[in-house]
Amino acid sequence: MTIAQHLAHFTSTLTRETIPGPVWEKAHACLLNGYGIAIAGLATPYEPVARAAAVAMYGGPGEATFLGSGGMGSVTGAVMANGALFHGRGQEDTCGAAHLGAVMIPLLMALIESGRANMADLIPAMIAGYEVGGLFEELLAGDTTPRGFRATTLFGTGAAAAAVARLYRMDAERTCAALGNAVSFSGGLLQTFAEGTDEWRYQVGATAQAGWTAAELARSGSVSLREAYEGAKGLARAFAGRSLDVADTVAKIGRDWQTLRVAFKPFPVCAFNQTPVTATLSLREKLGGRTIERVVVRMNPYECGYAGMDSKGPFSTIGGTLMSIPFCIAQTLLRGAPSMAMMTQYHDGEINALVERVDLLADEGVPTLCCRIELQLTGGEILTEICNMTASDYAWSFEELQERLVRTAGQEGLPAGCITDLGAFCRDPQGTGVAALNAAFAAARPLIRR
Repeated sequence: MTIAQHLAHFTSTLTRETIPGPVWEKAHACLLNGYGIAIAGLATPYEPVARAAAVAMYGGPGEATFLGSGGMGSVTGAVMANGALFHGRGQEDTCGAAHLGAVMIPLLMALIESGRANMADLIPAMIAGYEVGGLFEELLAGDTTPRGFRATTLFGTGAAAAAVARLYRMDAERTCAALGNAVSFSGGLLQTFAEGTDEWRYQVGATAQAGWTAAELARSGSVSLREAYEGAKGLARAFAGRSLDVADTVAKIGRDWQTLRVAFKPFPVCAFNQTPVTATLSLREKLGGRTIERVVVRMNPYECGYAGMDSKGPFSTIGGTLMSIPFCIAQTLLRGAPSMAMMTQYHDGEINALVERVDLLADEGVPTLCCRIELQLTGGEILTEICNMTASDYAWSFEELQERLVRTAGQEGLPAGCITDLGAFCRDPQGTGVAALNAAFAAARPLIRR
């Protein structure tokens, strides 16, 4: 059997009985994080752009809700617009370097709301997507990311296809075909981060659409790849430039649960910037108003090489500031924990002057998701902060996540009740239904700070 065949058998048989309890609970937390970050992102400007484009391209019956406006549109349109809302704050979940929840959840919910699928299959479908997308992110992103391919789009297409196949309860043969189609539709570049532009906000919607297409073609009988991942021109060799060990890859399926690898972001900045900001907040407490001469940030070469990480500006978009280590460090030292409003301070002279004195250095001795920061102060004193984190440090429980989301929503003028209402839906989506989800967003829209 090929890797795709093994994966298809595994994901097509996922049920409440076959999914371990911690994995099942984690998926509910992922659902809450997705919608909690989306509701806190209602004031971001990307969803209206995506919605306008979606209406222009995908007119048709009102099958699914545009969460940003409350209007109705086609499933494809809702996926595009709601995906941009999930991605608007840059604070979505992350599985390694891939933001799979922002791809899958708007798609799955639009399909359910349109009547194409049942809410009972939502959680198993999400887990199927995290397992497929996460597996190849873990195995290949170390090679594909330095080449300029974005993990979210490269591996998110397969995640979306696997999720839809499980949502539709497709058998293993048709699921394998969906995975083969998805590999053929995969791609997506990181240049958007190098230039600080907005394409990445919309990539998740386009990726979800490609995954849905892959699954629908398979369900309709497409003849599709079987050696999608390990083939001579398959995913690994084409994008990573190397082969996959089939036996080792298959052995990870159902053993190393990728859903448990999903992490949540405390700050609205790049996933790789979470630990440096955390470390900088600690240094800020030690600084005591003293003058900073220079800052040296040491991180793993994989993270340092990500597009936009070493940028010193000039900045004109949030896409530029949230990626930049120099900006995030300078802003945190001078102003405190980042917020969306703070990420728009492009012309703050004090911040920009400090940005010029922040240097990012690649250090193979620093693991991923870790950092070492040195503040050189006037007079020669050096303050050092070493912050060693793993994905598990950002994998909060449902309850802790809900508390954190209350604080995040509060930054945008939303009361705790908005997150409480979302929590009730995400804890029991089948029992509460889509109407409860839409009601939570309807209540929040008039309250959001714009």
